[in-house]
Amino acid sequence: MKVVGFTFVRNGVIYDYPFLESLNSLLPFCDEVIVAVGRSEDNTLEQVKSLRSSKVRIIETVWDDSLRQNGTILSQQTNLALDQVSGDWAIYLQADEVLHEKDYPAIKNAMTLYQSMNEVEGLLFHFRHFYGSYTYIGDSRRWYRREIRIVRPSSKVRSWGDAQGFRIDQRKLRVKLIDATVYHYGWAKPPQIQQFKQKYFNKLWHSDEWVDQHVGEIVEYDYSQGGKLKLFEGIHPAVMSERVHKQNWHFHYDQNKVQQPLKEKLLDLIEVRCGWRIGEYKNYIMI
Repeated sequence: MKVVGFTFVRNGVIYDYPFLESLNSLLPFCDEVIVAVGRSEDNTLEQVKSLRSSKVRIIETVWDDSLRQNGTILSQQTNLALDQVSGDWAIYLQADEVLHEKDYPAIKNAMTLYQSMNEVEGLLFHFRHFYGSYTYIGDSRRWYRREIRIVRPSSKVRSWGDAQGFRIDQRKLRVKLIDATVYHYGWAKPPQIQQFKQKYFNKLWHSDEWVDQHVGEIVEYDYSQGGKLKLFEGIHPAVMSERVHKQNWHFHYDQNKVQQPLKEKLLDLIEVRCGWRIGEYKNYIMI
């Protein structure tokens, strides 16, 4: 069984992405990891090369910054890497996503179990979203719970929309949910860097005028708008231990001051009581 990882990154150092940790979490069980490295304003390319792993294959790309609608450039870069994959399974992580070593056996077992079942087109992971720091995780319906991160590589499989999931000929993939979790660290950054990232990242969806109006010139990101959170009581992936230990900013969460729309509160309450997330968007079909 051949397993190939794939991902993309650009300006990973400037925007404080844990892209090296992400790659290191893929390498142990991949035969190859393909990285589409966009031309950057920092030393992202040199950092990827510093891994010095024979498994890593770099594709240097140039982003078309005119693609500023619905995050299309993200799926385009994902597909550039995916097009280079050959094997039985392709496992995808974005530059702020990390796998936990405790989940490696479950991931390997799932790929082995479903390898000969062609009706299974992808594998679905649970998600854990860190917010504000490495201590709190999102605990409301505004945080997506699951997403496809393993697919069968073929020319028909395409990254969809803003690279959140995958489709075949524009239809949703048939998938199995596995007992493994993606640790998402995109919202765990110093507030200054998070605000800097927001100014750029929103330009992948909106005009300069929109960004000026909605993001503005504020220096630090306001983490108070994250909604309901809860303490993370687990252990971070080993590859993240140094980064977590070096956290140099303070994040304060007061549950009594959480601002949630009434509709979100009611829907969250129903989910807690019944386990049913009403109206949940699912870019997949579970079988």
